[in-house]
Amino acid sequence: MCLAIPYTIREIFSDGSARALSKGVETSVRLDLIEAPALGDTVLVHAGFAIQKLDKDASEELLALWAEVEKAEKSAEASFFHDGTL
Repeated sequence: MCLAIPYTIREIFSDGSARALSKGVETSVRLDLIEAPALGDTVLVHAGFAIQKLDKDASEELLALWAEVEKAEKSAEASFFHDGTL
């Protein structure tokens, strides 16, 4: 199973790499596999490579889903620690 994380391109360098941001985490990303990357684009990143550029609607939908996953994780974590199992 592969996992691709959505990142927003913040800076593009002449060597084909970019500085990208996701949930406060900044990383270096290779842009070789996508066409016409631009500042502000949301891209899916796997193993350090941007593998797909998302349009605005897809980007908003995916980021909303990520927020739901984070909320569910926090809720499960709170329940786990609250019921005295640890």
